[in-house]
Amino acid sequence: MSLSVLILIDVVAILILTFGIYWPRHRRKNMVVAYLTANIGVAAVASVLSSSSINAGLGLGLFGILSIIRLRSDELDHTEIAYYFGALALGLFAGLGGSLSWATPVMTLAILAALYVGDHPELFPQYRSQIVNLDSAYTDETALVMRLENLLNAQVHRIKVRKVDLVNDTTSVDVRYELPRVGRQDSTTVSSAIGEQG
Repeated sequence: MSLSVLILIDVVAILILTFGIYWPRHRRKNMVVAYLTANIGVAAVASVLSSSSINAGLGLGLFGILSIIRLRSDELDHTEIAYYFGALALGLFAGLGGSLSWATPVMTLAILAALYVGDHPELFPQYRSQIVNLDSAYTDETALVMRLENLLNAQVHRIKVRKVDLVNDTTSVDVRYELPRVGRQDSTTVSSAIGEQG
């Protein structure tokens, strides 16, 4: 496939990823800039490296280092990191995809489908994860789970105690839980209330 066709596929794919999937679900403007720039930048550099005598591994390694620095300089959750690497992969397909022929659009569609399905709001809609700070020090895990289930009005599936402060009588815990199956509006209200308590 010609480079112009691959670039066109990449542009359409990154626009779908950014404005069709990510933006309607997360509404974080600074990540829109990051995804678009990372994608186009990787595509441009990869296409230059693939047509020159420069070692492509060296160039891609430099992009990897820059990506790690960028990801460590801001707080991103795992979902946004997945979009980030999806944007990078799409750019690589466009820049180096000449040797991949028709596998390039297939893999492009696979990435978009994975992000669409994996981050869909209807996939496990009752499941939540958050850090909860309690005004009591809990050393008994059973009592801690009972307190969390009463507080969150949910079934706790997993907890990871981050800190127990016996001096200030506080507990910080990472909790994974499942909300009761209620209507969409009630679920949103419960989730908002939980966010205020956390």
